[in-house]
Amino acid sequence: MTYREKLQRRAIKNTEVKALKKLTPYDIILWSYVTEKTYKMQENANKYCFKVHKDANKNDVKEAIKYIYKVTPLEVNIVNVAFKWRSQRKLVRRSHKKAIVTLDKKDKIEIWL
Repeated sequence: MTYREKLQRRAIKNTEVKALKKLTPYDIILWSYVTEKTYKMQENANKYCFKVHKDANKNDVKEAIKYIYKVTPLEVNIVNVAFKWRSQRKLVRRSHKKAIVTLDKKDKIEIWL
């Protein structure tokens, strides 16, 4: 296999859902993040943050948002939030996945605080 063939093979976009085959859309989107930073993102850039299942990928999140909120996301970014250990207070924050969903200007999601 030549280098050019490898590049062409890698350039094919994967649109397959992985976790949605095993889970429901309500299991993929666990809850929404509401902080000062995410609230500003909602108002200014129309971006929403959600905690998602560890097995979910971008396509799973996109399909779950379509099903639950009846809007079509323009873009989905996934961030792996690292494990944090605070030894002084014996506080542990588990690692998880966070999804940042960008919507069109005319679309809105109703999030309860």
